[in-house]
Amino acid sequence: METFGQVADAVAADIAAGRLRPGDRLPPQRAFARERGIAASTAARVYRELARRGLVTGEVGRGTFVRAARAAPDPALAEPAAARIDLELNYPVVPGQAALLAPGLERLLRPDALEAALRPVGAAGTPAAREAVRALLARPGWDPGPALFAGNGRQAIAAAVSALVPAGRRLGVEELTYPVVKGIAARLGVTLVPVAADEHGMRPDALREAHRRTPLHAVYLQPTLHNPYSVTMPAARRAEFADELARLGLTAIEDAVWAFLDEDAPPPLAAAAPERTILVDGFAKRLAPGLSAGVAVVPPALRGRVTAALRSAGAPPAGYALEAVTGWVGDGTVAAIGRAKRRDAAARGRIVAARLAGFALRTAPCSYFCWWELPAPWRAETFVAAAARRGIAVTPAAAFAAGAGAAPNAVRFGTASPGLDELDRALGVLGDLARAMPDEVLGD
Repeated sequence: METFGQVADAVAADIAAGRLRPGDRLPPQRAFARERGIAASTAARVYRELARRGLVTGEVGRGTFVRAARAAPDPALAEPAAARIDLELNYPVVPGQAALLAPGLERLLRPDALEAALRPVGAAGTPAAREAVRALLARPGWDPGPALFAGNGRQAIAAAVSALVPAGRRLGVEELTYPVVKGIAARLGVTLVPVAADEHGMRPDALREAHRRTPLHAVYLQPTLHNPYSVTMPAARRAEFADELARLGLTAIEDAVWAFLDEDAPPPLAAAAPERTILVDGFAKRLAPGLSAGVAVVPPALRGRVTAALRSAGAPPAGYALEAVTGWVGDGTVAAIGRAKRRDAAARGRIVAARLAGFALRTAPCSYFCWWELPAPWRAETFVAAAARRGIAVTPAAAFAAGAGAAPNAVRFGTASPGLDELDRALGVLGDLARAMPDEVLGD
């Protein structure tokens, strides 16, 4: 007869190979004992051993379930490093988030609810989803109206660009812009035109001048928590920008994906220019990247074009994800996680301020990213290489530059992905790097 250790090893192998997946329920212990031909007391020891290894979890009244895989151990912050601390991708997940999300999925476990959630959903979503998003995005003085939906925020941006800018034409963007927009424009055959910005965001006069030189078809910008600068455009600038859009006959694509972090931001540009703004948002940052939906608040005159762009790209939302998000908005989970992420972003900002005091940084107290103008004689490319040798990934300024000229001598790092202790150690390493001479670091 097999020992309890051998049986536990066999179950662990099934979990490692994917034959038992996270969330699978193990048989009751007596049934497990019969299946394996072991004593009930041995089966109990097997289950305790699997729990000790962190492979299963018991829930009173429900049974024993396979757990999700544990995160990999923290990578060493020493040279050479095989693993990476990723300060490029920026997906905030706060402690206890899964526990907040789980109850909202229980109603989808009923066969009738699950059957409905698994049906195809068009770009218009469902009445419940439209009402939930309308309530979520509404601000004093602004009723967003019914939204369109995509699989994620990136698809919503791509559909808006496709609907507004024909191939071969021009889209105005901030001089430093979201890198994904550069990729979208390249795929659609759209030329990006960098528009100058200042400490308040994109300048209306610069937009006017860019349009005068060669007409633009639309403009993409991030008025709240611009990535990578973390600038939030003040209300007066938004009003000026709305007036300029009307004078030029242009439509703006307003990326509001990070706006949930800034409670003090003015109402969106879409509130000042509702007929000339497509506001794009999503739930990957608000909730989690693995279960997302994109949102586009579109002026009535443009809904047909954006809907057609979503259909042609095969980008409507997944019904299950949209139903889950709708429930989380309605039961307050989205709001609760938003509050937790604002606290988390502030805590990470304090770590940045402590570890990189004295350096030229551009960020905001509620931001999950930071723009770092490197001290001489460091260049962005050499600094990125030196950081990579220590297992830390940061993004050079060139990734954000929309124009063909020289990129600023800077890097952007995101603070959301690593744990707090890991972020603290990583920024300590980066600070030490920046205080050293490149030859000292890269010459060995």
